[in-house]
Amino acid sequence: MLLAIDAGNTTTEFGLFDNDTFITSYRCITKQTRTSDEYAIMLKEFLALDKLCFDNIDDVIISSVVPDINYSLTSMFIKYLNINPLMVEPGIKTGIVIRTDNPREVGADRIADALAAYTIYGGPVIVLNFGTATRYDYVNQDGIFCAAITSPGIQISADALWTKAAKLPKIEIVKPASILATNTITSMQAGLVYGYIGQVEYIINRMKKELKCDDIMTVACGGYAKIIMPHTDVIKKYDRHLTLKGLNLMYGKNKK
Repeated sequence: MLLAIDAGNTTTEFGLFDNDTFITSYRCITKQTRTSDEYAIMLKEFLALDKLCFDNIDDVIISSVVPDINYSLTSMFIKYLNINPLMVEPGIKTGIVIRTDNPREVGADRIADALAAYTIYGGPVIVLNFGTATRYDYVNQDGIFCAAITSPGIQISADALWTKAAKLPKIEIVKPASILATNTITSMQAGLVYGYIGQVEYIINRMKKELKCDDIMTVACGGYAKIIMPHTDVIKKYDRHLTLKGLNLMYGKNKK
């Protein structure tokens, strides 16, 4: 089996593939203080949930936007599985042409998302990843990564609201029944969620306008997508494991 790892700023997801078929995934908080031994114990416990073990893993591919964890993470696989993981970094074959001012600035997870969205859903496509930051990436009909927009994620916006305003409480991020709020909590929820829906709709519609193309597939992934997607019609597909699927496709292009 292939173990694909998407190490993000907030969470790290481990996904298992068997001959390109997605099997299962596990998620943990991204911590920069874990040792290789701690990663090994955690992964072993995850695998045991599905009656699997280290012997089931044949190879590993890692996408990481947190450089400080890379040494411990890769060392764990070398030490316990005798596997040198494939890292998504400049020079790896991705199947996506990046046509931006500085292609090396484009994050590994963005490339994985773009590859999966273009391969599975076709192009042109706008990929939205609702993570720590919210990302809007455009891949044209020829599989060329042409544009990228980045905004603060909805959790970052919420954190700023209650940490910068002394009298505002920490709240659950959910959409209230009406935007016409009548108390502090629902007023904050209305501003966060309805405001974010407005951002998503404006950015996608603006992208379509500047691209002079209305017929663009829109695919969303990321943990916070489920809060936004049910309340707007500008997002056509939701694919929870899009990034992991992109890493699996990328591995296929770089098999030893």
